[in-house]
Amino acid sequence: MPVILIANPKGGVGKSTLSTNVAGALAWRGHQVMLGDADKQQSSRRWLSLRPPQLPAIQGWDFDGELTVKPPKGVSHVVIDTPAGLGGKRLKALYKLADKILIPMQPSLFDIQATFDFVQHLQDLLGELAHKKQPPDIALLGMRAKDGTLSLEQLQQFVPELKLPFLGFLRDTQNYVQLAARGLTLWDVAPSRVERDLQQWQPVLTWLEHRDA
Repeated sequence: MPVILIANPKGGVGKSTLSTNVAGALAWRGHQVMLGDADKQQSSRRWLSLRPPQLPAIQGWDFDGELTVKPPKGVSHVVIDTPAGLGGKRLKALYKLADKILIPMQPSLFDIQATFDFVQHLQDLLGELAHKKQPPDIALLGMRAKDGTLSLEQLQQFVPELKLPFLGFLRDTQNYVQLAARGLTLWDVAPSRVERDLQQWQPVLTWLEHRDA
């Protein structure tokens, strides 16, 4: 049962948007998906409450502040939305669960620095826990990207320094906002409405379904 952690301690980078759309994509591919919400704001949980019942089902999973957590049985994939400020024991507990960690980041100086620091923390955990578990696959994804901006250019220059797979950029569009307000994802509407966005998701979907040896 793959556990996919969506994490970045920087707030406002699009973790809930990414988490809900990852869950939706997996559900439409026929997987039995559970969406866990480790964030006190419970954005993903509220989104689930809006999801129309006729769409592919996504189960909810509430952590209730527990540090020692295990995914419930009966599902094939788990997606975990995490809070801003994630670190310490909470990060370590979630890291132990994760098969994949997807790090969303926006093209800004503050996001770049926060992501750099977070990756260093993950590398520390990798060394500390290497004898206890197989290391998770880790990848980066740019969020709310605007073509032709200086901030996007700076992010493109920075990404190679992290030495992690980079899955591309998701553009800055109201599609995500409008769909989230109705409990929907890109895969819940006619492809012609979100064709450009679906194209940007192809590297993400390939990475989600692949497991490094």
